[in-house]
Amino acid sequence: MDELNVTSLFDNADEQRISSFTKKSKSDMVVDLHYDKVEANFEWVDIIEDTMRYLDNILRNPNRFIINEDEIVKIEMAKRVTVDSIKHLAKHTNLIQEVDENDEIKPSKILNINKEETFDTYENRFIYTLILNMEAFVAAKKRKLVDGSYLKDDKAIQYKAASVVGQEHITIDLNIKTSLHAKKDDGRKNGESLAARIDRIEQQIIDLKNSEVFKALYKAHVALVRPPIKKTNVILKNTNFQYALILWNYLQEHFGDDNKRDKKDKNYEDDGQLREFFDETFLLNYLALCTLNKDEYSTKNAKEKVMKQVIQKIIDLNASLTEEELKDMVGEQFTLVKYRNSATMDGIGKIYRKHIDKYFNKINNIKLN
Repeated sequence: MDELNVTSLFDNADEQRISSFTKKSKSDMVVDLHYDKVEANFEWVDIIEDTMRYLDNILRNPNRFIINEDEIVKIEMAKRVTVDSIKHLAKHTNLIQEVDENDEIKPSKILNINKEETFDTYENRFIYTLILNMEAFVAAKKRKLVDGSYLKDDKAIQYKAASVVGQEHITIDLNIKTSLHAKKDDGRKNGESLAARIDRIEQQIIDLKNSEVFKALYKAHVALVRPPIKKTNVILKNTNFQYALILWNYLQEHFGDDNKRDKKDKNYEDDGQLREFFDETFLLNYLALCTLNKDEYSTKNAKEKVMKQVIQKIIDLNASLTEEELKDMVGEQFTLVKYRNSATMDGIGKIYRKHIDKYFNKINNIKLN
């Protein structure tokens, strides 16, 4: 028998054997799946870490605003008399108490201007609100924190089948299991664990909240900034504020993001394409097993095998032979062989009939005598 390989088992197998096996084959399959995939996103940690130094720069060199408070006070309570105070008194002569012989003016009251420095600017309130948002964002992420991205994929299949070919009984009992457990991104960076990175971020937030600017705004109960953010010159042109705005937008867009998780646990009897694949494999295994007994292993029609060998030899002798030329060559040989066989059979028939006629003549002569 010619050497076989997996791809030639079906080609060389007896069609009746395959047909009998297929018709009488019965199988069942149980599939057990356990799939758990988590895709954790730690991008927020990188962005916050990268923005911290810019927030620190802003709070170390904050914007200040001078507030002038105008107040009419008694002359003895005035802390500072300015040009604006004199101009105001000239316009409000009713505040003049008397003018002495030396034309010296004695006002009863005078305008007092108090100048006060404040951090209550839009830009500072923007940073103040951003720090609070960042603190809330980190706290929310910690509540839903996972160890990292991972994949657990466990599959098990139990396949049983039986068939009959003539008086031969074939059975198979197959169990296949596969297990894949892989860890991906766990938030570690430069040798530092995710937990350590988050702890450091929380400490940096505390440091920002302990700054003079933040404490002053907190004490003043300033109004929080609401989106959209006003594009002031400072926010648009100052590098530190540009990075702060990037972080603001990221927190706004990803505050409700959760880790992506796909989990499936299934146990079922399969009667679809998967079982058909295993049924074909069952047949293939049986055909492979049949090759152990070479005397009983049946191949297809010998004429077909011989024809394949002849065609292969023709092609080997003439590699440039086209399909049409091969068909013409085979057709021509078929006509010649067919004619020769026909002529041979006619000649044999004539000889056969001659001897038959001679035999019947002898019989007739015997009957006449």
